[in-house]
Amino acid sequence: MRKKLTTKTIDALPPANGKRYEVRDAVLPGLHIRVSATGGKVWYLATRVEGRMRRIKLGAYPVISLSDARRHAQSVLRDIALGKYAENVPGSPEAPTLGDIIPQFIDRHAKRHTKDWKGTQSVLLRMKKLHGKPIDQIKRADVVRELEAMIADIEETGGKGTRANRGLAAIKKLYSWCIDQGIVEISPVAALKPLIKEVARDRWLTDDEIKSFWRGCEAEGYPFEQFGKLLLLTGQRLREISDMRWSELDLEKATLTLKGARTKNGTTHVLPLSPQAVAILSAMPRFLDSDFVFTTTGTTPISGFGRFKQRLDVFVGLDADDWRFHDLRRTAATNMAIMGIQPHIIEAVLNHKTGIVSGVAAVYNRYAYVDEKREALERWADRVASLIDGEGENADRDQEDLFRVAGGGVSDRRSAELRA
Repeated sequence: MRKKLTTKTIDALPPANGKRYEVRDAVLPGLHIRVSATGGKVWYLATRVEGRMRRIKLGAYPVISLSDARRHAQSVLRDIALGKYAENVPGSPEAPTLGDIIPQFIDRHAKRHTKDWKGTQSVLLRMKKLHGKPIDQIKRADVVRELEAMIADIEETGGKGTRANRGLAAIKKLYSWCIDQGIVEISPVAALKPLIKEVARDRWLTDDEIKSFWRGCEAEGYPFEQFGKLLLLTGQRLREISDMRWSELDLEKATLTLKGARTKNGTTHVLPLSPQAVAILSAMPRFLDSDFVFTTTGTTPISGFGRFKQRLDVFVGLDADDWRFHDLRRTAATNMAIMGIQPHIIEAVLNHKTGIVSGVAAVYNRYAYVDEKREALERWADRVASLIDGEGENADRDQEDLFRVAGGGVSDRRSAELRA
């Protein structure tokens, strides 16, 4: 097929139905674009070099635009005519660099397929020494050197270097995407193994640490006090709570409904709320015309979790290197198991894939285990309340008052006594 190519016609070219196809440019003889089954578009120039027909790859569209492709093709034809083409092939100045590719990879792939695309972007941007290299000239040794340097930098600050594994995973995905787009033919990191061995965490907070964490949250005030308490009471992921919307809540039915776009596994998650959680939410202020539950601006959810954790570490004396917010999720799950709650119910509370009803059953049972999850979360919230209340002859009254403290229904004097 031959036609006068324009950017509009190129963008409209559909993915190949099976075998890839080519569209030849009527303006510049020999220039054509090849379209694959995945929709990738790659420029080629068909011409003779020293009497032999050659198909010369010019680069992928839209990294190489139509005008770039025509200009590059004319440059190659001129070099062939002058006998200089062989000198110009390696490291061609037209070849995109890693720095050129990263923003395109983030915009056209990571943002569409990865919830934590900002983390992917951040770790790729750290590989600064590779940004100026042509994407097809980067060797495995180059990547290894960058990852080793990343490990050394992190270990100097007391970290464990596992971010290098995230970097390797990110650049592997980038090269896989480049192959699909026809930007490169092979990946230099395809078989490269992680440089750091990771050990699954099994850390959860002890009873004393739970009490310390709660007291630390109380010292914060809005919005981090309520955020931290709900993180502990619900056992959900940090972003699922910090980015919570009022439209996701039904306080009368005591449920939080997270759509698939807001969950790690892409599955809608209906979470029953304990009376303690409902009391906290009911007493919270609301920004006018804002759907965010936790916000200080009305337009964006809260951030600054690292600083919040640092304040907790100082206030309650927790070992800063020994716990993370994600450990609160494990704390809730572990305590539920200790209380005898069935594993599949705990998995359903956490919205793990193993706790999700799938297949035909999922269509007719969208609210699977709601009653069981509600009982589990209420028992867990009662246990937290009993820990905060402590033991003694006033424990029953304290537990009732603590419940009212969460909802703002107790005097300042009594509140101060409970928090002493």
